[in-house]
Amino acid sequence: MSVIVGCPDKTVKLYVKGADSSVFGITNNSSELDIVRATEAHLHKYSSLGLRTLVVGMRKLSQSEFEEWQLAYENASTAVLGRGNLLRSVAANIEINVNILGATGIEDKLQDGVPEAIESIRQADIKVWILTGDKQETAISIGYSCKLLTNDMTQIVINNNSKESCQRSLVEALATTKKLRAASSIDLQDELFKLATECSVVLCCRVAPLQKAGIVALIKNRTNDMTLAIGDGANDVSMIQMADVGIGISGQEGRQAVMASDFSMGQFRFLVPLLLVHGHWNYQRMAYMILYNFYKNAMFVLVLFWYVLYTAFTLTTAITEWSSLLYTVLYTSLPTIVVGILDKDLNKATLIAYPKLYGSGQRDDKYNVNLFVLNMLEALWQSLVVFYLPYFAYRRSTIDMSSLGDLWALAPVIVVNMQLAMDIIRWNWIIHAFVWGTIAATTVCLFVIDSIWVLPGYGAIFHIMGTGLFWFLLLIIVVTAMVPHFVFKAFTEHFRPSDIQIAREMEKFANVNQVNRLEFPTRGLS
Repeated sequence: MSVIVGCPDKTVKLYVKGADSSVFGITNNSSELDIVRATEAHLHKYSSLGLRTLVVGMRKLSQSEFEEWQLAYENASTAVLGRGNLLRSVAANIEINVNILGATGIEDKLQDGVPEAIESIRQADIKVWILTGDKQETAISIGYSCKLLTNDMTQIVINNNSKESCQRSLVEALATTKKLRAASSIDLQDELFKLATECSVVLCCRVAPLQKAGIVALIKNRTNDMTLAIGDGANDVSMIQMADVGIGISGQEGRQAVMASDFSMGQFRFLVPLLLVHGHWNYQRMAYMILYNFYKNAMFVLVLFWYVLYTAFTLTTAITEWSSLLYTVLYTSLPTIVVGILDKDLNKATLIAYPKLYGSGQRDDKYNVNLFVLNMLEALWQSLVVFYLPYFAYRRSTIDMSSLGDLWALAPVIVVNMQLAMDIIRWNWIIHAFVWGTIAATTVCLFVIDSIWVLPGYGAIFHIMGTGLFWFLLLIIVVTAMVPHFVFKAFTEHFRPSDIQIAREMEKFANVNQVNRLEFPTRGLS
């Protein structure tokens, strides 16, 4: 960055500040060699202490040089095509033969809770990369101060000035891991990707804004992993926009990062509850709700399908069109929404105390093909129970199809809500009101629909509900339909409990703040 200043003594001076690698490249090497060496020594000392360094230089401009630059700058700034390249060219022509004035070292203190936040994120098996424009020594020092780097880690430093030497260093580093084959591609991105994915921590220094975005894209495009980028400055905008999830920290460096992000927060440490608490809750809720919606709709459609088998695949149906429509719109939607908003498998204190519980989402424990198939099998079984128990009970009776259709409309609503109730973890009065209130509302709607004389099935529900067989069948249907789900749930939670289930038991029988973290058993999280 440069600025041209007119001084009171009628002189014009160009002041330059920037990284040492940039400023040293535009100095007058013939007369500045000793100053450059002294400045480099000071920079190394400052950066080793974790200070953020800059080099400051100055050049005196003659009046003719200034006027020539001003004319070129005005022409470049008003150009219609290639304005950016022209402005860079003008800057490069004036930023030459700079005299070194000195170097600055500024302490950029970490926010409160940053080391602890990074430690929790790493315990959750989330890979953490730091992309910074600081010097290598500064980046390493910051890595240790925020507990990203530890003394028991083997450091692999790649610091080269040419493509050929960088490729050699990457190949040698790959060999030291003893986990990858010898690289055969000449593309340096291949070696960088292979090496970086084998490391527990990656720290990239002297990275330009576009290079930050390129590194994020390297992981995003070559893996199925989700990427999250967090930054607080304008130089982090491209990286934040490139990542799957971008987070901007609002602070002293402006709001450019916040404006370009998906989420914004005041401090870095807030990333821990965002990921480990709200991220976990959101995954648990969304995974269950998606599978549950597939299940409840499949179960009702299969009931309609079994009926079609006995009507020569005609368009007739025993369940009224109103009941078919309201099944998704009213009868089963509200409990799903409420549970998807309010239900929690674990409380906040437990999730923060044991970051490895975040691994449930990384392993797809709550949303996978096996669970989908299991839900479809449950839907198949329950649809058979709901349809065929009334069919065999009433097939030789005088009950008409409209009355039987009301039973086929009410029973699925009770069954799917009972299954939802069996899976709810934390009950409150709102969930109680919507789960049980939906069953009551379904019954009321059936009464209203069958009370309208212009609709088919007028008075049907009053006829069938007047018999004891109806209520007995309703009880048998619910119990029979729910037995497999209850048995499977009881077996898995008692004989093959997951880490989430173990933590839930711990919450129930002990105070999480009084339990030693070493006493918490984990399964499959190493």
